[in-house]
Amino acid sequence: MEKKELEKEALAYHSDGRPGKIEIRAIKPDATQHDLSLAYTPGVAGPCLEIAGNPDDAYAYTIKGNLVAVITNGTAVLGLGDIGPLAAKPVMEGKCMLFKHFGGIDAFDIEVDAQNTDEFVSAVRAIAPTFGGINLEDIKAPECFEIERRLVEALEIPVMHDDQHGTAIIASAALLNALHLSGKRIEEVHIVVNGAGAAAIACARMFVSLGADRAKITMCDSRGVVTSRRNDLNDLKREFATDRPIATLREAIVGADVFLGVSKAGVLDGEMVRSMAGQPLVMALANPQPEIAYEEAKAARADVIVATGRTDYPNQVNNVLGFPYIFRGALDVHARKINEEMKLAAARALAELAREEVPDEVAKAYGMEHLAFGPDYLIPKLTDPRLRRRVSRAVAEAAIASGVARCPLPETYRS
Repeated sequence: MEKKELEKEALAYHSDGRPGKIEIRAIKPDATQHDLSLAYTPGVAGPCLEIAGNPDDAYAYTIKGNLVAVITNGTAVLGLGDIGPLAAKPVMEGKCMLFKHFGGIDAFDIEVDAQNTDEFVSAVRAIAPTFGGINLEDIKAPECFEIERRLVEALEIPVMHDDQHGTAIIASAALLNALHLSGKRIEEVHIVVNGAGAAAIACARMFVSLGADRAKITMCDSRGVVTSRRNDLNDLKREFATDRPIATLREAIVGADVFLGVSKAGVLDGEMVRSMAGQPLVMALANPQPEIAYEEAKAARADVIVATGRTDYPNQVNNVLGFPYIFRGALDVHARKINEEMKLAAARALAELAREEVPDEVAKAYGMEHLAFGPDYLIPKLTDPRLRRRVSRAVAEAAIASGVARCPLPETYRS
């Protein structure tokens, strides 16, 4: 579909009928005077007093336990950049739709007019009692790291900046399964990360948590290799600065087992792919145009495994495989936070699920006769009906095991 035609269709989609994409509905009877007396005054005083005596009763008497806030300041919206909080609202509404569709989670978008970190953190802390979890979205680096850190420390509900950790979790699942296919050990592989923003840093950190050797990770930014010899590095980049005597991506990629691109189109070419180690993994995640076109990467060598961020190619690294189920699992055990153990559990659950037999209904949804684990099927498809139960349960169990859950595993997970 031509870009102009797609834009026209999208504008109609968002504006036809009632504008926007989400709404609020009552879920309890409200037809009679008695119904209303229970919903509001005087009956509502009962649950109010119960919660006043025990704040955890908010999970029993209100929507809190199934309500997530999708919060942004609009400083890093998709590929659109700093377009401001109001212009970010269609994206946040869309994220709320995805929470509901895939995770059964009620979500409400909140656009905060605050670019200052202190102001933003203060605003989110002030409204946090309303919600069971907070999904931070489209906040530019490096502020996003400080914002998330401070909110995680201050609040007793799950907080996650999805642009960081969502990408990291799905990319980690793809990495685990690519290594499973190639027989390589994660502690031995050489990884090149092109990009040094929120997603890149989070991915590199998660790869280390999975067992990758930090010394074998080379990060590149717009100025080339992030080396210890540079004097323009912030603390985040310095974390992955290398002592290797190289300066360019072309030099860094030679002999690498893994390329992760979270940067821009066209920075990788076929010659660079051919210079990588045997059975390399190329994750070219820039959208809508990846760091190297899928066809070019596949043409460069027969043994390459390719993942992109696009729906029209195999191995789409899509955050929707993660955030609805991560928050679902966290909410179901009233977790106080989303910690590293829960993120790793999600990545491993996704990897394990992809190695199992794929239901025919999933293949048919993508116009295929059959899907099976292999170079073109590293991670599950979005329509796999097993995702919610499997990933959410893994996250919930990790929350319990790591001591951040307030309640045991629900019976619905036990059968």
